[in-house]
Amino acid sequence: MSRKTERLGVERDKCQVNTRLSGNGQRIHQIIFVERRPKGGKRTDKLIGEQGDVVLIKAIIKTVGLKKYYTVGGNTVRALDGVDVSVLQGEFVCIAGRSGSGKSTLLNIIGGIDGADEGSITIDGEQLEDMTEKKLSLYRRKHLGYIFQMYNLIPNLTLRENIEIGAYLSNRPLDVDELMQTLGIYEHQNKLPNQLSGGQQQRTAIGRAIVKNPDILLCDEPTGALDYKTSKEILKLIETVNQKYGNTIIMVTHNDAIKDMADRVVKLRDGMIRKNYCNEHKLSASE
Repeated sequence: MSRKTERLGVERDKCQVNTRLSGNGQRIHQIIFVERRPKGGKRTDKLIGEQGDVVLIKAIIKTVGLKKYYTVGGNTVRALDGVDVSVLQGEFVCIAGRSGSGKSTLLNIIGGIDGADEGSITIDGEQLEDMTEKKLSLYRRKHLGYIFQMYNLIPNLTLRENIEIGAYLSNRPLDVDELMQTLGIYEHQNKLPNQLSGGQQQRTAIGRAIVKNPDILLCDEPTGALDYKTSKEILKLIETVNQKYGNTIIMVTHNDAIKDMADRVVKLRDGMIRKNYCNEHKLSASE
């Protein structure tokens, strides 16, 4: 896989996933990206080691042994059963699996919406389980953007005002006008949500999530309520956001067709990682 990563000034040269068994028989997946930095290329603070012109990029998200249990009708359900996964800065990861596989639970734990019963999660060097509620709120506000299947727009605010709400939460927001142009909704900026189509509402929701310039963008079935044509348009926008702004994107989906546009695919079943691989032939959303 060779892909330009302009924000880091490097070219992705090699992707490798190692899988081994721990002492208790648990599968451990380790992903390694090797990137080559052109002569005179700018250093990044995300380096974890280098040899000559070969650079290894550190994971921005790392989970170790995540477990989550629910009690349903007196029975214990293992929503997550020992999940170990790492996500690199700027990477586009698709978490795939059938309904009930644990993918949304994993996304909610990464987003600080829910907590794990066992295991640890580290975001950019900080462990979530050690954070106070106030610090966790600041973490969500500063580092995360959310895109859900439901748009959750404020009905009495215009399209522009809904996006500006996200900008108020950041000390380094993106330019609202430029973002609306990128999303193709600039001409609708003074309309209320009930005057917008489903696709336009989802574009607005994406704008609200992106405008605060988050390090990580979490997408939970973002095209689940849209038709095929509009879904392709929204996926293309998310792809553009990843390439233009360099956000790390984690997308949950049960749609196998979507996984081909991601840098890497993590497949869950029964709360466990069954596959963790890089797309050697990544496709554009338009394909």
